[in-house]
Amino acid sequence: MTYTLPTPKTPLNIGTRGSPLALAQAYETRARLAKAFDLPLDAFEIVVIMTTGDRITDRPLKEIGGKGLFTREIEQAMLDGSIDIAVHSMKDMPVQQPEGLVLDTYLPREDVRDAFISLSGGALRDLSAGAVVGTSSLRRQAQLKLRRPDLQIVEFRGNLQTRLKKLENQVAEATFLAMAGLKRLKMEEVPRQAIEVDDMLPAVAQGAIGIERRINDMRMADMLAAIHDHETGQRLAAERAFLAALDGSCETPIAGLSELQGTTMRLRGEVLRPDGSDAIQDDMIMPIEDGAQAGQEMAAKLLERAGEGFFDWRES
Repeated sequence: MTYTLPTPKTPLNIGTRGSPLALAQAYETRARLAKAFDLPLDAFEIVVIMTTGDRITDRPLKEIGGKGLFTREIEQAMLDGSIDIAVHSMKDMPVQQPEGLVLDTYLPREDVRDAFISLSGGALRDLSAGAVVGTSSLRRQAQLKLRRPDLQIVEFRGNLQTRLKKLENQVAEATFLAMAGLKRLKMEEVPRQAIEVDDMLPAVAQGAIGIERRINDMRMADMLAAIHDHETGQRLAAERAFLAALDGSCETPIAGLSELQGTTMRLRGEVLRPDGSDAIQDDMIMPIEDGAQAGQEMAAKLLERAGEGFFDWRES
């Protein structure tokens, strides 16, 4: 080891958003690094950075700039040198990083499933015709419309606690959250029904935490290698290659999930129209090492099957 480890006097700065879930993910990263290098927790400092996506909560993401709104200010802080690493929810991350940064460390993945949340404690099938469901996810909106076109959907921005408060205020009868977030926050009291992936394919990289660093920071490269989860990295390589090949953004309802089965990987993908009027899926099994290539191939197959008219909505 040719680098100096952080100390309470010269701490390693971990950048994060300020929501309870983002902080929980940053605390997990700090705990894993402290354990890996036998360091005290105060050798790491959590630096909260407010992002544009956090400040503007009254408009859909697609209207104000997409996924990068949750990362831009944090990544700029890293490029400026005011933080050493950044902790992200991977489902919020664009597939391309800014020049000078790299995202190549992942913590063990949590539950990938969506959770259906209703204060009445019911399931999606229990909603009456015309019931109001709140969600800011274009993917969830399209999947919901595909399954229950009778339901009304309203925009639901904000962190987990904010969305639960909106349910209490009867803005909507139900919403969706990620099971991973509920588990990381130990919110066992939230009335939810886990939706199996066969019924509702999750967002690409849902349940995964990623850690970003400066590409030329070899100290951080070495330290992060000690906490990197190899299996999560293999799975996300396939899923994010699929997303990248589809030119995925907050304007495109895309779902994808890879699962390891011995020496093979199963990759499932789905692309939908935002109004839920059509969806195309694919399912492949391949050697684990071919995951990224399979992600690109699956995207190409779905684009070919979709044809020229499928994405016409993106021009309107």
